[in-house]
Amino acid sequence: MIDLKINKEGLKHNIEKARENNIIIPTFKQMQNPDTIPEAIKEKLSKTGLWDVDPVNLFRITWKNEAKETGGLFQDVPNYIELPSELTGVKARIIAMVGKWFPTGCHKVGASFGCLAPRLVTGQFDATVHKAVWPSTGNYCRGGAFNSALLACSSIAILPAEMSKERFDWLKTVAGEIIATPGCESNVKEIFDKTWELKQRDDVMIFNQFEEMGNPLWHYNITGHALATVYEAIKRDGDNFAGACFTSGSAGTMSSGDYLKDHYPTLKLGVGEALQCPTILDNGFGGHRIEGIGDKHIPWIHNVKNTDMAIAIDDEDSQRLLRLFNTEDGKAYLINELKLDKDFVEKLSWLGISGIANILCCIKMAKYYEFTEHDVIGTVLTDSAVMYQSRIEELNEMHGEYNLKEAEIDHKLHMLNLKTDNLIELTYAERKRVHNLKYYTWVEQQGRDVEELNALWYDTKGTWDYVHKQVDELDELINAFNDEVGILKNL
Repeated sequence: MIDLKINKEGLKHNIEKARENNIIIPTFKQMQNPDTIPEAIKEKLSKTGLWDVDPVNLFRITWKNEAKETGGLFQDVPNYIELPSELTGVKARIIAMVGKWFPTGCHKVGASFGCLAPRLVTGQFDATVHKAVWPSTGNYCRGGAFNSALLACSSIAILPAEMSKERFDWLKTVAGEIIATPGCESNVKEIFDKTWELKQRDDVMIFNQFEEMGNPLWHYNITGHALATVYEAIKRDGDNFAGACFTSGSAGTMSSGDYLKDHYPTLKLGVGEALQCPTILDNGFGGHRIEGIGDKHIPWIHNVKNTDMAIAIDDEDSQRLLRLFNTEDGKAYLINELKLDKDFVEKLSWLGISGIANILCCIKMAKYYEFTEHDVIGTVLTDSAVMYQSRIEELNEMHGEYNLKEAEIDHKLHMLNLKTDNLIELTYAERKRVHNLKYYTWVEQQGRDVEELNALWYDTKGTWDYVHKQVDELDELINAFNDEVGILKNL
């Protein structure tokens, strides 16, 4: 569970540093409901760019930001898009919340906040002593480095060498140090090996997104709450919140599905992965191109017992659709042949590669369960195509310039033609089989205790449910921290 014991010396240092750097830390309740943010902070946000390295942008760690590059405030319903049946080929309503309008353009800035904030406001992480290490397959280390900069902390970003050029270019402007490990998205063990090496140093603290319970705590309370808000805003008479799908990655976002299942008990929760690395589906392994998700292991923080379906997505589908949504001929096909609204088509650039994979998971779930027009499936768009322009150029070099015929083929073959193959509805025994795979990574390699592992399966009230409820205690600590800093009460 999340350790919230106080280290008085570290806390004193963090308070002093926050005071020196004009830092106010937002509460989780403010992230759920930005209307509760003080007006003086909103006034400053109205003059601040979305990606500016300014502590006030901590208050933009919410799904409810206005869709503006600068000066935006908040809205009642999170940014989302609903994908029409003409595009998806299924009757079910698919809604996807948009990560593009977070600082850094990705919701991982929230997950990393959920990991850093508890240790910062307890003093366990001492900003005058420690460097925050962010092991990641790409976006999490970006969020961690950004939050570190906003909170006046030093950072070390770790990510695979084969991640997109845009990630590395941006990190050079924010992170204190960047470490590129061998391989691609699925080479997670190489990242873990580097963290073991860094753990030998007294001046670092590891924030491993795959095991830090602050990650699911944030997604359960913020992403889950936001998805429920979108559903309640768009539902029609007779509608049913039938399903939610998320590619695994660190499995943090899967906890938003736990929230949804708590509030919509009949909802089916699906986890996605790359067909080229089907670890959940059949203990498989391999490299893949769905940037933003890491495989070859089961994350510690994945509540497998609460997962109904595992869905494998061919990475070729996500690559082909990336071109369809982000080239002029692709957009022309969608507008002229499918008769989709031009403004909607422009918003398809809000889908990054893993976001496309999430949508494909939703389509496969809809086909498997034969969902109707009254069934709603929710997901998230982790990031946008902003981080993948170089990948689009590479695809053009590989396959030649795009054209209308290829656009039609890509839509029909890589979206409409999706089948219900390479998925499994998880029985109790199959869920336990997936859960048991955690042993080999977390007990044998990472030093976790087998009793802890068993508790995640057999004691859900004392583990998952307990963590989700720690948000109230954490908010109390954040409020106490801000009171000691003294800036908030003087606004």
